[in-house]
Amino acid sequence: ASMDMGTAILTAASLGFIGLGAQPPFPEWGAMISHGRNYLPTWWWYSAFPGLAIYFTVLGFNLLGDGLRDVLDPKSRS
Repeated sequence: ASMDMGTAILTAASLGFIGLGAQPPFPEWGAMISHGRNYLPTWWWYSAFPGLAIYFTVLGFNLLGDGLRDVLDPKSRS
């Protein structure tokens, strides 16, 4: 189930990137990346930091899910 959290975050960010997510004034990582792509040559961090936030959040949920599965499911251990 925690693996699905990563998918949900990526889906929400993708929808926000193409303009179908939450509308301003609500912050959304996908919308932040979309707005920041206009400034990539000069202000690259405007898009980079929301992208890194998405990356580390999805990675964290995936690692959490793997760890919980290893602890709670003794059959998966070899």
